[in-house]
Amino acid sequence: MAAGRTPSATAASFPPPPPCFDYRAAVLADTRAAAVAAGNPALAALVESGALVRVPRRRFGPVPAWRPPDFVEPEEVWILGTSHLSPDSVADVERVLRAVQPDNVVVELCRSRAGIMYVSTDASDEPLLKSNMFSLGGAKFFGAVNRSINLGGQSALALRLLLAVFSSKVSSGANRPFGEEFRAARKVSEDIGAQLVLGDRPIEITLERAWKSLTWDQKTKLVISLFRGITSTTDTPEEKTAVSPYELYQKLSTSYPSLLQPLIHERDMFLAWSLKRSKAVNKSKTVVGVVGKGHMNGIVYALISDQGDLRFRDLVGRASSDTWVSSLIKGLVRDTIIGLVLWALYEQLQALL
Repeated sequence: MAAGRTPSATAASFPPPPPCFDYRAAVLADTRAAAVAAGNPALAALVESGALVRVPRRRFGPVPAWRPPDFVEPEEVWILGTSHLSPDSVADVERVLRAVQPDNVVVELCRSRAGIMYVSTDASDEPLLKSNMFSLGGAKFFGAVNRSINLGGQSALALRLLLAVFSSKVSSGANRPFGEEFRAARKVSEDIGAQLVLGDRPIEITLERAWKSLTWDQKTKLVISLFRGITSTTDTPEEKTAVSPYELYQKLSTSYPSLLQPLIHERDMFLAWSLKRSKAVNKSKTVVGVVGKGHMNGIVYALISDQGDLRFRDLVGRASSDTWVSSLIKGLVRDTIIGLVLWALYEQLQALL
């Protein structure tokens, strides 16, 4: 087994959709029928564009034998694919939620990133580093740091800080605040009385599993490439094209294929389970998911192909077989990397001031 890998992060455990799978074709008939029945032309347009799909309970995978007998899956799940920096997505969220009137709204956020839904859109309040999927938000700063360390460890925290600065630089040319569709989802949910559900896996665990999926050579190359991206005065091709977290993940996965599993495939499955398995959606009639467009194929596949042989804990487990010697060596390397990361962030902030 390559250095840095853990058994819990093997790709065989969480198969991605096969290349031939098309989420639109898989549920188009059910979605069209529901949109027509709703008599809402706006919904029909979103359906035809592929931005909105509906998966009824009869299309879900089999109910797991270990499921508590009093748990009842939602009657239907609607999934709206958005762009995190598009004003059109804000209107789409408002339109869909008011038309469907769901019991629950599941957003592609975790507790550590929930603060994105409450970030001010006032330009005068804009921070030096733009809010993004990697920001330490949702709690007081030191509380967020402590949570990051507890869930993902110091390595995951360092990687998150690097990605936060890099993402801020990448999205700086968009001239729009990040995550407006999540803020719209929160506001409309409050208006219609729907329960808001944080449906994504904790980012700390995602980054920890991503870090452990890499060999030490790959870890070194990744850190160096992120440093170069942060300190460069010119835009790289990746910075010009990757303006959303999903696109950034795809770019990283091109160079580091092992990252696809923890950054995308596992999160697709986690989001799918949040939509139909979480306690919050028990006995719900209608659930709407607000997620990035890039996750739709994987989420729909997970909803209809889930065999119930895996649980939430399989996607958040942490395993380690390190001896005290290897742990000590890795700790020294880790602390060195963290020191370099903090130094680079300090230099970056100094340049911005």
